[in-house]
Amino acid sequence: MGDDSVNKGAKIGVAAVATAMLAVAGYGAYNIAGALTGSDAASAAKPRTVVAEPPTAEQAAAAAKEFLDAWAKGDVMAAGRLTDAPDAATAALTAFQDKVKPSAVHLTAGGPTSFPSPSASAGAKSSAPAAPSASASASTAAAPTGVPLSFKASMEFAETGTPWAYDGILGLVKMSDGKAAVHWVPSVIHPHLGAGETIAVKPVYGTPGTVTDRNGKPLGGFPSLTGVLDRFKTQAPQGGSPEDAGSGVLISPDSGSGAPEKLFTIKEPKPVPALKLTLDATLQQAAEAAVAEQSKGGTRPASLVAIEPSTGYILAFANAPATGQNRAFSGATAPGSTMKVVTTAALLEAGVTPSTPVACPATTMVTGRPVANDFPDARPNNTFADDFTQSCNTAFIEKGAAVLKPDTLPKIAKDVFGLGLEWKTGLSNFDTKIPTESNMAGAASEFIGQGKVQTNPLGMASVAATVQSGVFKMPVLVPGMEQKPAARQLSGDVLGNLRTLMTQTAKSGTAAEPMAGIPGAAAKTGTAEVDGKDTNSWFTAYRGNLAVAAEVEGGLHGAQSAGPAVAKLLRIGNG
Repeated sequence: MGDDSVNKGAKIGVAAVATAMLAVAGYGAYNIAGALTGSDAASAAKPRTVVAEPPTAEQAAAAAKEFLDAWAKGDVMAAGRLTDAPDAATAALTAFQDKVKPSAVHLTAGGPTSFPSPSASAGAKSSAPAAPSASASASTAAAPTGVPLSFKASMEFAETGTPWAYDGILGLVKMSDGKAAVHWVPSVIHPHLGAGETIAVKPVYGTPGTVTDRNGKPLGGFPSLTGVLDRFKTQAPQGGSPEDAGSGVLISPDSGSGAPEKLFTIKEPKPVPALKLTLDATLQQAAEAAVAEQSKGGTRPASLVAIEPSTGYILAFANAPATGQNRAFSGATAPGSTMKVVTTAALLEAGVTPSTPVACPATTMVTGRPVANDFPDARPNNTFADDFTQSCNTAFIEKGAAVLKPDTLPKIAKDVFGLGLEWKTGLSNFDTKIPTESNMAGAASEFIGQGKVQTNPLGMASVAATVQSGVFKMPVLVPGMEQKPAARQLSGDVLGNLRTLMTQTAKSGTAAEPMAGIPGAAAKTGTAEVDGKDTNSWFTAYRGNLAVAAEVEGGLHGAQSAGPAVAKLLRIGNG
């Protein structure tokens, strides 16, 4: 229910009343300003006030019945005059008639009772009580007082044959004219109504149903989804159109800071169907097992994301440990050589081909420091295809410096792969950052996924998905969410060569071991150095209509830890 519908409506039982307390036997004496009407100047000059002496049982019972009869007949002026605060009572009862609009009111006096304790009264409310509004006086904000008598209320509504029935309590006090009167507090109307609150008929909507995977399977029990499902329930559309709404009697805080309390449903809302996410329960189960296995009992944090390339739908995501940061979406670390997929796209567009000779020296210098490869020897006769499948850092740095510009990688990453766009996945996520360096020395490290590049498995799974489909589809968790397109696509020749290089890497390159036995797989490994610690393991791959990326902190080479995690899902496949 929207906040606007909750906050509208007149407040019940709150009006400015001047108060003068007499500390006599626990009772207050109230001067009622403007309580009397007519031309009786003598009465107006002598205000009717509460006295310390309680009314007799007979006086209390008679006054209670007279008040309830007047209220039931709709004579709110008469009912108001039978209280110790006529103006406040009349305004509150009028607002009740206007905002609740019962078609008939039946009120039956009961007998002696007792007021609930403050703690019991507060516990009965479904939401925290709001602070009294500025117009609430000490009289209306005070707890009930006087001789307590019960009554039964039954309100009828034209829209339903079931009446709204509840038990109420009146406090009867003795007035200076010797008669008994109802002590006015908001809870006279309903026991749960307090100062600073509104009672009114408002639209009500069905409670969001369960959250399921794309096939309608429940998603409870997955560690990485703990907390996520409740968040999606609250975000689920409620009813959709006004025709789907029901109606009910609600108490709402005037401040708008708390949840409303539904007292009675007049018209049942249409049920809200289960919210289907894009997740696949089978792949989610495999993802949970994969990261748990590679995290080695939580000693090496791991995360994974699986995406359907044809739609951009996120089919699974998992983290180990499952509590804390959602690394799969919000991680922000260097992806190592998995970024070479994007760099390769830039080099292919610059005229490099898989057969182009590109030597792989043992080391090269970047910003005054030597950069090496995962293998110690120089490979001067390499082609570019060899450099990609063997993941030669030095070849990528030197060839990139020769044919690319400092802003080439950030541009192609954003314009083709969507990296750097503002993603709206349905959950909080970190958008990949590839800063534009001012010179080639700074950009060189980015060519191999180091330097200031920051991303996560969500970003790198999307890179593999874009290669598989040829078109960037913004990853989403809720079907129908807006997916911003990238500015352009790779040409057919460039895309074909890129796919061939990733396929060759899965067959005979650095990704061959974890991809063994998975036909049609295409992959790229990554090993990232961060803060001088053990290298992080990265892996991104696709097979058919499924793209997966994983990272394992301190997992060493990409094929050692992240690769087996990705392989677990690719073996299952999508569809």
